[in-house]
Amino acid sequence: MSQAATTAGSVPATSVASTEQYNYAIVKRFAIAAVLWGVFGMAAGVWIASQLAFPFLNFDIAQITFGRFRPVHTTAVIFGFGGNALFATSYYVVQRTCQTRLYGDSLASFTFYGWNLALILGVITYTMGITQGREYAEFNWQIDLIILVVWVVYFWIYLQTLLRRTQPHIYVANWFFMSFILATALLHIFNNLEVPVGIFHSHSYPLFSGVQDAMRQWWYGHNAVGFFLTAAFLGMMYYFVPKQAGRPIYSYKLSIIHFWALVFLYMWVGAHHLHWTALPDWVSTLAATFSILLLLPSWGGMINGIMTLSGAWDKLRTDPIMLFLITALSFYGMSTFEGPMMSLKSVNALSHYTDWTVGHVHSGALGWVAMITFGSLYHLIPRLWGVNLYSLKLVYVHFFLATIGIVLYITAMWVAGIGQGLMLRAFDQYGNLAYTFTESVVFLHRPYVVRAIGGGFFLAGMLIMAWNIAMTVRMGIKSEAREREEARAAEARTA
Repeated sequence: MSQAATTAGSVPATSVASTEQYNYAIVKRFAIAAVLWGVFGMAAGVWIASQLAFPFLNFDIAQITFGRFRPVHTTAVIFGFGGNALFATSYYVVQRTCQTRLYGDSLASFTFYGWNLALILGVITYTMGITQGREYAEFNWQIDLIILVVWVVYFWIYLQTLLRRTQPHIYVANWFFMSFILATALLHIFNNLEVPVGIFHSHSYPLFSGVQDAMRQWWYGHNAVGFFLTAAFLGMMYYFVPKQAGRPIYSYKLSIIHFWALVFLYMWVGAHHLHWTALPDWVSTLAATFSILLLLPSWGGMINGIMTLSGAWDKLRTDPIMLFLITALSFYGMSTFEGPMMSLKSVNALSHYTDWTVGHVHSGALGWVAMITFGSLYHLIPRLWGVNLYSLKLVYVHFFLATIGIVLYITAMWVAGIGQGLMLRAFDQYGNLAYTFTESVVFLHRPYVVRAIGGGFFLAGMLIMAWNIAMTVRMGIKSEAREREEARAAEARTA
């Protein structure tokens, strides 16, 4: 065991408030659930990546084939790992910045059990082949209703906690969390408008079809990226980066501009996923225009986070948690440059429907979302249990495994996607296609193998994190038990 007494790993005595002042129990539950879902979801991702690289792994067991396990992976990592981490950090941040206890202990517990019940039911129904059969709207309608109720309660808890704050100022991290909660509710409701066949039947019919349904799905799909996977995690960034750096945010004015520009522009860009389709040309052009404009607030937020380290860059040499947070911001900057570039019609003609898009998604999902979550949880969990991290050395190991995994993954997908796009649009001297589809699939084998290896590195880092956190929690439980024993002994002596 390494109990390194460094600035990065030490937990000040004043950082752990009494349970009477704050509700840390619910934060602990969501934090642990995030780690467990992360291990499961990333293992599922490595499995399906391996199935693409080596098709013989699609055994004659329907429940674990690629088609059924792919939504298991996306749901587990986005809503299981990411969603539980967002509940944990938002509940923690709103209490700390508002200096008030979280509203409604029983309601908060309901959000924990309701959210994770919906996810478990989703995983079960996916493996059974029960979905809506639509991209980004795969839960059946009964699970959608559970999520809706949980989300309304989540919004109510957050709003009531803000209203009960003892601080006159609402810190900017809460702006991002609140916008994420409101926008996700809006997206979930309108993307899942459907007519059930019957109350006990899982099948339902969407209210829209054709290009209107495609437009609705990508309005949801890209804004799920914009609010669930960007605005929400920026809420993490605006709290945990300054806290871990021990410095105020670089520019509060820039954070305000960042917020309003981001929430205005993001809602317009979803149609850039539908270039060269039946969608009216003016709609996709408008989406591409707003996608380019989106680069400005995105890089403004990245610069704001990174420049918070001004005068404290030495922390990158001694603090592995800071490495996670700053690397996450770097990937945020890179992926928010790549996204607008890929929204241009000329680039999109090459990139779309290829694995370049998969690489772009994962540079944001692994590089930005996962890395900022890792750093935030490493900061948060020791403070929840009032002990130092079990091992800072393991945090360094996790960082390098995760970074190597991301680089292998996205490089392989860039090669796969650009090669795929070039092969499928190449013509010979007679005007015929130069390559068959089968030849493009054969070309993808090596990049797919490298992608699976990269995912394996990333999963190995996640397993190390789970071990490190499990040992930290174990130390915290022992410390709490020891404190209770000492308190009882003190009472016995006074009696």
